[in-house]
Amino acid sequence: MSDLVIFFLLFAAVAIGWFLGRRSPASPLALSSYFTGRRAALDPPADIANDPLLDDLPENVGGTQLRLAQGVRLRRRGEVAGAVRIHQDLLAGAGLPADDAAQAQLELARDYISAGLLDRAEELLLALVQDFPRQRQAARRHLLEVYEIERDWRRAIEVARGMLPHKLLRQGNSLEAPPERGQRAARLLAHYCCELAGEERIAGNLQAARRLLLEALFRDPQCVRASLVLAQVEFDAGRYRQAATALRRVRGQDADYLPETVDMLRKCYAALGDGKSLREYLLESLAARPTPALVATVAEDMAQVEGDAVAADFLAQQLPGHPSLGGLLRLMGLQSAASRGAHQADIRLLEGLTQRLLASRPAYRCGHCGFAGKHLHWHCPGCKQWGSIKAVGGSDTP
Repeated sequence: MSDLVIFFLLFAAVAIGWFLGRRSPASPLALSSYFTGRRAALDPPADIANDPLLDDLPENVGGTQLRLAQGVRLRRRGEVAGAVRIHQDLLAGAGLPADDAAQAQLELARDYISAGLLDRAEELLLALVQDFPRQRQAARRHLLEVYEIERDWRRAIEVARGMLPHKLLRQGNSLEAPPERGQRAARLLAHYCCELAGEERIAGNLQAARRLLLEALFRDPQCVRASLVLAQVEFDAGRYRQAATALRRVRGQDADYLPETVDMLRKCYAALGDGKSLREYLLESLAARPTPALVATVAEDMAQVEGDAVAADFLAQQLPGHPSLGGLLRLMGLQSAASRGAHQADIRLLEGLTQRLLASRPAYRCGHCGFAGKHLHWHCPGCKQWGSIKAVGGSDTP
């Protein structure tokens, strides 16, 4: 056999061996070493949980962090039973370091939340808050998740108060929690106070509701919801001037919510016999920040006080600069009422088409996830954020 043939046979053998080696699955030991190296650069283990190689890894292979990450990945895929098994096995093992045990306990609590076993999750999380300072804030966040699902606002308030920033004195130096964390906790606390205040108001406990709402405004001075609910409480108590004051506060908190105040403001000033103050406030607000929704609101007030013709003239002047389907629909309604014959029929046809367009569009949208609907939700059904939903602006404003 010639040297050339032998050379090609040897070359082919080496190539085949290399190819088969590339196709053979990695051993558990190799995977474990791989993730050990990855762990040095990835923290927390949830980052590792994104790696698809975990799908082929047996549950009993790897170090603590690798197994924690595997459990997280199983939970994300909806395989909660597998995640529970991994995290329970870790906690049952001997010699687990305290920090790793706390992390496994936190992940097991998250598994239980995903499975709807809220009482078990609460028990684990309360223990973490009590005994593991490094996991305390994370445990509190998940406790809030549990109490939101259960609508246990008293306990949610208690936990949120514990999340507020506080100064720690250490060798003469003062340390504070990050401002953004404190601001988020304050916003959550304000909404929880509003939830409980709403329940107290329905039960007739107006004084308790008022105290909760004043705390909400103290924690988060920009909480529009607290001002709106406080106005309802004051109105129920017959304190119409105080109710109007609470409603007028909304413009300085977030003018996008101003249209939500008008109906109650109208009732307050009617009870006070002071319709002039409402008109002045609306025109002042329109001059400060003209929006399509506010234009429609002022026109509605004009129609009630001065008649349809004045309101129609006002809308005809304002709509070119602040167009909206809602304003256009209102203008057509006013013109239709004043028209006769074929002209009235044409206007009503256009009015009907515009109503159909509006009916197909959302009135409110979440600025965080885009959830859209016809009603104002303070707790977004989509992303579970608080206070992220507002009326849709521009041409979609009804």
